[in-house]
Amino acid sequence: MEKERVLDVAIIGAGAAGVGMSYTLQQLGIERYLTFERDQIGSSFQKWTKGMRFITPSFTSNNFGSPDLNAITYNTSPAFTLKEEHPTGEQYAQYLRGVAKGYDLHIQEGIEVSSIQKSSKGFVLQTSMGEIISRFVIWAAGEFQYPNLTPFAGAEHGIHNTQVDDWRTLDGDDFVIIGGYESGIDAAFHLTKFGKRARILDFNKTWEEKDSDPSISLSTYTLERLKKAQATERLELIGETKVEKIIQDDGYFIVQTSSKSKGPIEYKTSAPPILATGFDGSLKLVRDFFEFDENGYIVLSETDESTVTPNLFLIGSQVRHDKVIFCFIYKFRQRFPIVAKAIGERMNLDLSILEEYRKRGMYLDDLSCCREQCEC
Repeated sequence: MEKERVLDVAIIGAGAAGVGMSYTLQQLGIERYLTFERDQIGSSFQKWTKGMRFITPSFTSNNFGSPDLNAITYNTSPAFTLKEEHPTGEQYAQYLRGVAKGYDLHIQEGIEVSSIQKSSKGFVLQTSMGEIISRFVIWAAGEFQYPNLTPFAGAEHGIHNTQVDDWRTLDGDDFVIIGGYESGIDAAFHLTKFGKRARILDFNKTWEEKDSDPSISLSTYTLERLKKAQATERLELIGETKVEKIIQDDGYFIVQTSSKSKGPIEYKTSAPPILATGFDGSLKLVRDFFEFDENGYIVLSETDESTVTPNLFLIGSQVRHDKVIFCFIYKFRQRFPIVAKAIGERMNLDLSILEEYRKRGMYLDDLSCCREQCEC
């Protein structure tokens, strides 16, 4: 395969999506596939801040047809492997490496993909191991390594939460956190735990959102930790506040904000503000190969294929279909067999193995079932 440099499928990225998709293709009987990882398998998880854990719980329930929420295959379980309910990033990377090794997946580490071009032969990939030609490409590069560092003027004076190695070692006793979703609450939980004060500024009042979808409202795990942070009386939640700019003046950081009800307000702190401002995502690297709607969201076919570039698929946390958001592992793994089926049909393969995914509850091809549930 390396000699001829020709593949049937190239997967970009060896995180949860890339490793899970690799396993699915191998189950389908595709041999000429290769997953390219510029660093190491699960490297994004290894870069998580110390103390950060999965907000979705791991539980060994595969034998009863309900796969572990954080599993990427229907026959493995991070809970069983790691003996942890809420794994750390380093632990989850260990699980991913175990899956890759245990099933002898075709994953090449330390390979940079610098460009992708469409040609009559399929796709031409320029990589650090030379030119690769592939009939299909699956983009699984993820988001974590592409933080949003410029959400407003003066953001360079802040520190993105992904750039923090350990909350315990941050200098300062009083912090301003910009963003009230999962990462913002995680930062506040750890800072208050270590005796520091924190104020969360959020345009919405995310902590008050009530929706059954944890992609929209805070997860139960995060809400539990929020209560613990509030119990310290060192946390202040400030909603309906838009951050306009950060300036540095005489050794202090001044966060300038606007509010419909309170007008312009400034928050002053001696510590750099924490930016829990989310991610740009890796799609900017292949933006021209995809279509985007008026809200800036990617437009995909029913099989998660680009609507403007045939044979290019997207998997992972950046997949959306209208209001259905696949930003958790237990969600986006449901689309592995959908993509595999589309590729398998074009390669005239036997698709019967994919029915095992349906039996195990990892095959979501009818998005009409994704409905808001009642609060009872």
